[in-house]
Amino acid sequence: MVNHFFLVLFALSSVLIQFGCSPTDEEPDQPSLPNIVFLFADDMTYTAIHALGNTEIATPNLDRLVRDGTTFTHTYNMGGWNGAVCIASRSMMISGRSLWRANQFKDQWQQNDSLALAQTWGNLMEQQGYNTYLTGKWHVAANPDSVFQAVRHVRPGMPGDFRSQGSFDRPETMPLGYNRPKNEQDTSWSPYDTAMGGFWEGGQHWSEVLRDDALDFLDSATAKPEPFFMYLAFNAPHDPRQAPKEYVDRYPLDSISLPESWMPRYPYDEDIGLGAKLRDEALAPFPRTEYATRIHTQEYYAIITHLDEQVGKILDALEASGKMEDTYVFFSADHGLSVGRHGLLGKQNMYDHSVRVPLMLVGPKIPANQRIDADVYLQDVMATSLELANISKPNYVEFTSLLNLAQGRTDTGAYEAIYGAYINYQRMIRKDGMKLIVYPDINQVLLYDLQQDPHETTNLADDPAYADQVASLFQDLQALQQQYADTLNLEPTYQQLQSQL
Repeated sequence: MVNHFFLVLFALSSVLIQFGCSPTDEEPDQPSLPNIVFLFADDMTYTAIHALGNTEIATPNLDRLVRDGTTFTHTYNMGGWNGAVCIASRSMMISGRSLWRANQFKDQWQQNDSLALAQTWGNLMEQQGYNTYLTGKWHVAANPDSVFQAVRHVRPGMPGDFRSQGSFDRPETMPLGYNRPKNEQDTSWSPYDTAMGGFWEGGQHWSEVLRDDALDFLDSATAKPEPFFMYLAFNAPHDPRQAPKEYVDRYPLDSISLPESWMPRYPYDEDIGLGAKLRDEALAPFPRTEYATRIHTQEYYAIITHLDEQVGKILDALEASGKMEDTYVFFSADHGLSVGRHGLLGKQNMYDHSVRVPLMLVGPKIPANQRIDADVYLQDVMATSLELANISKPNYVEFTSLLNLAQGRTDTGAYEAIYGAYINYQRMIRKDGMKLIVYPDINQVLLYDLQQDPHETTNLADDPAYADQVASLFQDLQALQQQYADTLNLEPTYQQLQSQL
């Protein structure tokens, strides 16, 4: 489809030349288009950056992006249609469509539908004259070679040798690295032992391979006249959370605090799809222990600091190339991660630690060291890049450019409410500083005041003083369901709620 586009353009140009004119004879000079670099992490929660308030973690290069650009402090992913939430997040990013529409759209990718592929992020940029490039984690249904012009080291959702075909609630069927550490004497796993495979598969840590890929592309792309679009998707800090020993040693266990929402086990985990059979939750033993939580946090911090170093080298190369002044750099992640909060380890829940991600934007006319607390979606990055590339946003793109917010024009860009979903187990709305979470299978409703209770530890849903607010948010959530093509029927839960008011 993309090649067809250029053939048509070439034919049109030939006709114009034949009649004594060129396509630009009567058009004013167009401004040069900026380069776009998208740095994409996996499983990285919004609190995992030093400059944004976590004094326990070292992220000097991500801090540099915070300092040099604008940070959107309340950025959300809508959720997922299966346990691999990253698939939904990335499918929304590539297609510009919201959660359930992206789920339907992926079927067209699997059928290699040329029109569907032409509507993807990479192809929209290519049609505008961009040199497009992908390396790293892909994990969507479309063939990456049909979306990007140049593709290197396409990675799966996670290293294959760390997955299991067995039952995760049976320890004897789990691969190495799960259900641990059982106690302080458990030495069955080492995050820096290269013999463990995982991120060490191939002999070089995958984050370093991505860095080298990015540097190689920059060497060639900066010598060409056309602008470039780089989609650099790290698998880190997804498990197995592996990093060289020097990074792990930077985080002694006695320096790591437990999260304020820590608990041994989440009371509704089995009822909402987060029990022992879910792969992510099987990484540590049930019930959770303080020691196991600190070990997993130590490994999480270490792989993030290692990722941060690779980001720094990419930024250094951009600056050395002389292209930084003509380049916009985005950094974000596909979703967050629990790492012990609320007794959970994974991302398949509606708490902020799992649906909220970092998002920084650096570039020309983007204010430095600015923080914007408006509620936005992660996938707004795609819509923002289209505006930067002077591409009219197609009608099917449901997300909004962030440029107005970044440049102080607050009339557009933020959302009145944020919607969230996980399969049919969970629904969420965040609005006016409050969050309502609904578990339809058990008719359970939770309400949190995010201003007074940012760690979401005090459920207000049963307090009669909040009855009207619960009912209002529930109705707003149902309206968002209709807006985003969510067909799950919440009416039985709503009727039970009404009977209890």
